Amino acid sequence: MLFDKNNYRQGWGGMAYGPGMGNVGMAAPGMGCPIVEPTITKCVQRQFCHQVPHVCPVHTHVVNRHVFDHTYTPQYSCSEENQIINNDNGSCCGF
Repeated sequence: MLFDKNNYRQGWGGMAYGPGMGNVGMAAPGMGCPIVEPTITKCVQRQFCHQVPHVCPVHTHVVNRHVFDHTYTPQYSCSEENQIINNDNGSCCGF
């Protein structure tokens, strides 16, 4: 980056500061170098919730049982027979 004198100003003690330099190197008149304090680290903890879809296949198999109970009902039938018996003891003349 080329030096642009319009972006730089002169601070205390004749020190120049410009973009990105902040107060680095700045000291009050008549003082020595500035004291650099230890860095304070701030921790920001963030939590992100994500929904992860899972597919859980479920298959249902149906078994149909057909149980046949056999019952027996008698079906009665009837038959009839007529028998004819002729008793012939002879003739009228035989008396």
